[in-house]
Amino acid sequence: MPSPWGWFAVTACGGAGNNFEEPVALQEMDTSNGVLLPFYDPDSSIVYLCGKGDSSIRYFEITDEPPFVHYLNTFSSKEPQRGMGFMPKRGLDVSKCEIARFYKLHERKCEPIIMTVPRKSDLFQDDLYPDTPGPEPALEADEWLSGQDAEPLLISLRDGYVPPKHRELRVTKRNILDVRPPAGPRRSQSASDAPLTQHTLETLLEEIKALREQVQAQEQRITALENMLCELVDGTD
Repeated sequence: MPSPWGWFAVTACGGAGNNFEEPVALQEMDTSNGVLLPFYDPDSSIVYLCGKGDSSIRYFEITDEPPFVHYLNTFSSKEPQRGMGFMPKRGLDVSKCEIARFYKLHERKCEPIIMTVPRKSDLFQDDLYPDTPGPEPALEADEWLSGQDAEPLLISLRDGYVPPKHRELRVTKRNILDVRPPAGPRRSQSASDAPLTQHTLETLLEEIKALREQVQAQEQRITALENMLCELVDGTD
């Protein structure tokens, strides 16, 4: 059975004839048995493949036409990665034509890995930075659970990303304390669901009498054992 890092599959999505059942392309990577960590950038249609325990990052361009997967390059380092994180596009430095930033996890540190595209111009590169999804949700959780769908809210990075100073925090989850049972007549502490019949009362009295007799018998037995213990102690003296 091929390892998850040994093969990379691209599955079609969108369109009437496409589905997620069969991959449209398979790309053999290597024979390592590490866990595959893929990161996809929809703005540039580039997928970055990192392997846990590996020391390289391979990246491919994904297109709509065959062969669908196009190898671009490989970034290699000396130490293997224990894990990898990926910065959202709005966190990149557009003035330096930064297109990706990874955070490589070592045993005792976290190393940033920055990927840039060399450009001579200092102007904003529209082809590198199309409008990208921002931090604001397009739907609330209740709307999504009800079946609604919406495209992500896009923002421009022309002037760099500036987080809003005051973001309204909306809590839509209801407080369980607000849902109270309907008010009704209060029951007294001595009230009971079922009336106490004469037969029930006699049964309870008989059980109480039997428990008392059992307690008295145990007390007599304990007393007898204590007397025996005292006699044994006196005999040894």
